[in-house]
Amino acid sequence: MTPFTTLVSIAMPLIRDNIDTDAIIPSREMKTVGKTGLADGLFAGWRYTEVGGRVPEPGFVLNDPGYARAAILLGGANFGCGSSREHAAWALAEYGFRVVIAPSFNPIFRGNCVRNGIVPIELDPHAFAGAPQPLAIDLPAQTVTDAAGNFATFAIDAESKAMLVGGLDAIDLTLRRRDAIAAFRAAHRAANPWVYFDA
Repeated sequence: MTPFTTLVSIAMPLIRDNIDTDAIIPSREMKTVGKTGLADGLFAGWRYTEVGGRVPEPGFVLNDPGYARAAILLGGANFGCGSSREHAAWALAEYGFRVVIAPSFNPIFRGNCVRNGIVPIELDPHAFAGAPQPLAIDLPAQTVTDAAGNFATFAIDAESKAMLVGGLDAIDLTLRRRDAIAAFRAAHRAANPWVYFDA
């Protein structure tokens, strides 16, 4: 996973409440079990004029050339609700989003973001939709700053922050405790030798 410390990018506004994972990546677009090949299906139900087609819907923000390089997405409340499909975070990441700013997130989706290198920031997106662009995200300082220097701070739990800043997935995070795990196992084996099988 790519570590995240700071990012400067324009922010794409898609401020709708209750954007569910089926809207983020419809099930018909999930043609792979891997993390790639999903970006074209991102928001496919809104992005294209017909189901399964690839004719861009002119009024949809992902088709606006002004937001072509946006790495920050502004969403509405309860972002990522619905099913627990991790493909939603994969599609956002593959498209190029590194940050989603929304008033609230579905807890499972929020965890999927963290495990896939996307920073979920709980703030009012309307404060940034009309703000001078670009926005600067500083994860170590936990701030979002607009081009005029106005800033807001956000909260994030220590484990999620460590995973994102360090570029660590859940296994990497566990392996940081490798020595403590080995010491526990050795002590447990010495106290309970009958539990262990030696070939």
